[in-house]
Amino acid sequence: MVTWGRLGLGLALACVMTPVLAGQAELDAALAEYEQALAKQADPENGRKVYLTCAVCHRPEGWGTVDGVYPQIAGQLPSVIIKQLADFRAGNRSNPLMYPFSVPRILGGPQQMADVAAYVSQLPMTPHNGVGPGVDLALGEQLFQDNCVDCHGERGQGDAQDHIPAIAGQHFMYLIRQFDAIRSGARKNADSEMVKQIEGFTPREESAVLDYVARLRPPAEKLGRDGWVNPDFPGYVRDAMLGVPPPMPLPLQPPEPPPPPQLPELPPLPPLPEPPFGASGR
Repeated sequence: MVTWGRLGLGLALACVMTPVLAGQAELDAALAEYEQALAKQADPENGRKVYLTCAVCHRPEGWGTVDGVYPQIAGQLPSVIIKQLADFRAGNRSNPLMYPFSVPRILGGPQQMADVAAYVSQLPMTPHNGVGPGVDLALGEQLFQDNCVDCHGERGQGDAQDHIPAIAGQHFMYLIRQFDAIRSGARKNADSEMVKQIEGFTPREESAVLDYVARLRPPAEKLGRDGWVNPDFPGYVRDAMLGVPPPMPLPLQPPEPPPPPQLPELPPLPPLPEPPFGASGR
């Protein structure tokens, strides 16, 4: 359903030349680097080293997070990974969190892009990705058959030739985020035909079809076992804050200060004596 493919050129204010030319320049730069990386002989072992940068957010297993902040990238098609990296680097897809990790100074050049894509693609996928409420799956299946199969395949397996992503087993909330970004135009590298196709989806239809997609099972050989931990990163600290007691909650209002202590009552001072006669010097 969510296409990471060719950029539609229907930009807002299309009659203004400068934004159009800028968008075309970004597209050209991304496609050029994509083709360079595809032409490289990928080295998954070097990709393992490059992936250390990616593991910070996507975790060593490449499983992302079920809340959709980070997608599952394990098992994704290499051409899709390369295309998205090229788009991030060229400004053809905007993501302030991802961009700093994708730049050549951090990630490397086309060879490193090919290497890390090869490494990520062979990682086993989580058997427990995030799914939706499960209340409209029949509707979701029908929408998928009517709208998504031609590009993403019967089982959501994607298309390596056209860098269309595999979406089976992706986190439901990530699919929601990308669907909304594509429909609103926030995701610049979305396929223009898909933008038109999904613009009329109701919230119920969106939830139904993406819940169905999230529940599509990848082939058994692509799934990891329960509790699988990537042995390539033995030193990675997971859930480092578990077991640390939470800080004491602050009171809603400061406590009343204690009353001042009661001082003992002092006896009155005796009267001063009269000075003797002549003490004034007269």
